[in-house]
Amino acid sequence: MLELSGIIILGILAQWVAWRFKIPAILPLILIGLLVGPIAAEFLSEDGAKWIEPVWNGEKGLFPGDGLYYFVSLAISIILFEGGLTLKRNEIKTVGPVITKLITLGSTVTFFGAGITAHYVFDLSWEMSFLFAALIIVTGPTVITPILRNIPLKKDISAVLKWEGILIDPIGALVAVLVFEFISVGGGGGFTKTALLEFGKILLFGTTFGFTFAHALAFAINKNMIPHYLLNVVSLSTVLLVFVESEVFAHESGLLAVVVMGMVLGNNKLENIKELLYFKESISVLLISILFILLSANINMEDMMLLYNWKTAILFGIVIFVIRPLAVFLSTIGSNLKFNEKLFISWVGPRGIVAAGIASLFGSKLLKAGVAGAEYITPLVFMIVLGTVLLNATTARFFAKVVGVFLKSSEGIIMVGASNFARLIATYLKNNGRRVVLIDTNSQNIEKSKLLGLEAIEGNIYSDDLLEDIELNDIGYLLALTGSAEVNDYVMERFTPTFGEEGSFRLISTDELKEKKPVNLDKLFTDKDDYINLSEVVRDFPIVNEVKITSEKHYKDLLMKINTEIHAVPLFVKNKKGVIQIISAFHESLKVQEGDILMYIGKTII
Repeated sequence: MLELSGIIILGILAQWVAWRFKIPAILPLILIGLLVGPIAAEFLSEDGAKWIEPVWNGEKGLFPGDGLYYFVSLAISIILFEGGLTLKRNEIKTVGPVITKLITLGSTVTFFGAGITAHYVFDLSWEMSFLFAALIIVTGPTVITPILRNIPLKKDISAVLKWEGILIDPIGALVAVLVFEFISVGGGGGFTKTALLEFGKILLFGTTFGFTFAHALAFAINKNMIPHYLLNVVSLSTVLLVFVESEVFAHESGLLAVVVMGMVLGNNKLENIKELLYFKESISVLLISILFILLSANINMEDMMLLYNWKTAILFGIVIFVIRPLAVFLSTIGSNLKFNEKLFISWVGPRGIVAAGIASLFGSKLLKAGVAGAEYITPLVFMIVLGTVLLNATTARFFAKVVGVFLKSSEGIIMVGASNFARLIATYLKNNGRRVVLIDTNSQNIEKSKLLGLEAIEGNIYSDDLLEDIELNDIGYLLALTGSAEVNDYVMERFTPTFGEEGSFRLISTDELKEKKPVNLDKLFTDKDDYINLSEVVRDFPIVNEVKITSEKHYKDLLMKINTEIHAVPLFVKNKKGVIQIISAFHESLKVQEGDILMYIGKTII
């Protein structure tokens, strides 16, 4: 009981530490597992026993016999299903050629390059070498996001790394599963006709069960055959059912079945898909927390000593400093990415949770089957995972500055609220070379924004998704432009530290306008017009006007005229260098010069 509760407590503590210090969770999880496992047995325990013994050894242990193996299998099946849910066909079509090449050509380069290297450096069989290579294809968003979250980068770089991790997670897992199953049916020897037929059987049952049950579950959900309060647990039990049933009909086909099921279900039109994803994500966090402490604790000092030689450094060096850059540079031929941007993408390629989890499962299975070289799989993959996470977590920010991709100032603008006047302002800014992102919960506003060619996200400001989106790392200005004073205040309070580094502004509320006592004047987009007034101005005059400023006095006279004589709202000032500054209600602090341009919405000034 003490060990089991200790694993859960330590696992969640590790997740909190990872969140607090903005590091990948896999790092503290594995380190805690190694501490309570092999390190404790070797250096800390008086009787030479591990503090947490995952497998029953006759005296202590959490799982008797093959219990750990079965738990890991079921846990990995749920994690892979959740990964499959995130893979969308339309995302693959829209992410662009660079990311498509990275997950196809780049993965191929990594697969063959790492496989050949492992074979000749560690003298592993070709089967074991290519299994190792298949396992380290996967990067994963759970390790990329914490590393890049606080590094201001151009959107192109962040997008490539983000989508590579998201898309390659289930694809890499699928490749690893197929390679493992091909090895399993071959029995470690020559691949006979019987073995190939067995492999075909695995593919057939895995894909059939995954596809069939995904559509069946989608049909049941859409027809309201499952009550809302049972939706998540029914989905979870269906995943386990598919895994087990597929294993019964074709041994080792279960993981393939759940990956396929996740992919098919994720691309179905389900009203509750987001809720299902949140639930699966919560389950995955708990399982990952338990799983990686168990797997790390289950490693013995003898396994770690297998890597205590120069071969390990050579393998790591070739994978990180030769194969990864080769894959990136080949995949980005003909792209708009600059050399230094390609160099940074080559540097950042941490392996993650899926790689380590599947490696432990496959390593234990092959070791149990007596396959030569299987003892190297788990420690080698863990070495790559820990090494890449440590390297990137400690050097990514410094390396970004060295190669010149670190943005000195974040000029992007995020607008919460995609109403008619927000779309007009965003269009003008976009046409003047500024990156603008619109956020709204209204799908119609988002659709209208996208039809105008604007970058728009249908998002919930009360979730953490926006804060964790590394594609927003170049955002420095925050505008809260919704019709709700409460929402605008919340946006300012919650998102200013992340997105308002250069400035954050909100609309004046109707009550403040009536009372003529606004607070924090310097934080107001304008002190004369609330949401209703702005909407009416844009309805009557849907254009952004420009007028050249001849002097500072002229600028103040223009503002006075706009605010008192005509139906208009001042927005920005653009200087001779093309830099656009937000005026805000506290316009006295804005210094202007002759030749600057004042931009406003409303009736033209004569």
